[in-house]
Amino acid sequence: MAGKLTAPQGTGVLLVTANVGSLFEDPVNLQKTWLREFYQVIQSHKPHFLAVHCQEVGGKNYAESMSHVDSFVKELLSSDAMKEYSRARIYLDENYKSQEHFTALGSFYFIHESLKNIHQFDFKAKKFKKVVGKETCSETLENTPTLEKEKFPQDYFPESKWSRKGFIRTRWALADCAFDLVNIHLFHDASNLVAWEKSPSVYSGTRQKALGYVLDRITDQRYEKVPYFVFGDFNFRLDSKQVIESLCSTATMQTVRAADTNEVDKLIFRESDNDRKVILQLEKKLFNYVNQDVFRENNGTSLLEFDKELSVFKDRLHELEISFPPSYPYSEDSSQGKQYMNTRCPAWCDRILMSPSARELVGAVVYCIVTPHSRGLLRTFGFVLLPQMRNSFLIFLLC
Repeated sequence: MAGKLTAPQGTGVLLVTANVGSLFEDPVNLQKTWLREFYQVIQSHKPHFLAVHCQEVGGKNYAESMSHVDSFVKELLSSDAMKEYSRARIYLDENYKSQEHFTALGSFYFIHESLKNIHQFDFKAKKFKKVVGKETCSETLENTPTLEKEKFPQDYFPESKWSRKGFIRTRWALADCAFDLVNIHLFHDASNLVAWEKSPSVYSGTRQKALGYVLDRITDQRYEKVPYFVFGDFNFRLDSKQVIESLCSTATMQTVRAADTNEVDKLIFRESDNDRKVILQLEKKLFNYVNQDVFRENNGTSLLEFDKELSVFKDRLHELEISFPPSYPYSEDSSQGKQYMNTRCPAWCDRILMSPSARELVGAVVYCIVTPHSRGLLRTFGFVLLPQMRNSFLIFLLC
């Protein structure tokens, strides 16, 4: 059913990606704010088909926080903002006791009551089925026929004893246009000091391997090839060595080693004059740069030359021009919503990417980021609208 879009006039498809780990650790404050912002997006754009890809569902302390996921889902399904969405498919990987399968991914799909002609693919039956009613699946997703879910092998990221990274794939047909939607979460930079050691970093190579695996998997010979959108938390980072050398080009570097192991504990970059002012202090989980404005001025686009990880896939993945500031790591303190935390170098971690065939569906385009004053918990949203004009997408990024 792959083909050009011939959706009914006025049909809109909204794609959203959000790393929601913090929501379930402070549901009273953060979740409430997140939902308010999310509902505003829905009410402003009124999509007919809504896909929400979430990462880190349940937060970092799964045993304590996973209980909050059910109330989050109930709120979404019962809210006034979502009352016109008569059909839903919700897939939650909540089984944190299954170390070999757990990804902490959540994929939410809502269909407006006015949209009649939408089908979902059954990967076991190898055919599309009409979407009826509301269903929530949260146990043994690897056996659910309407999706494919995989966790990356442990040897992809041996530093992590229990990695949650993986992907979930679903396939949809809107009128005579079929497309895949892939929820993805790639590996992070475990240490700023290790990331700094060489260019590109060892972490960049790990992400490259994992993303290549996903693309090979969703384009193999098992099923008909269709256009695909991959959106989620890619954890793409700026080339640490190159960006630090650029930011600290006139500085001198001091190396501080641990007394017991003699391993590098921190790097301190100081100005050569001006009382040897500290420009940057770098530790395993500290990136304390003297002037955060460089990441916000002109949307940080002067640093895009160091955003290189996607270039390896230039023949397989397309991204629209970035004209918004880095999406990570914004402060989780709602009173400092537009500040970055000093844990990592700001980077464009959260993205919406598409296959060349999906790019052919995209016409009129807007790709931007919106940062609410009360940002606190919201990492990134992205959405794609298919308005009444055939083959016309509008793509936004909301943070």
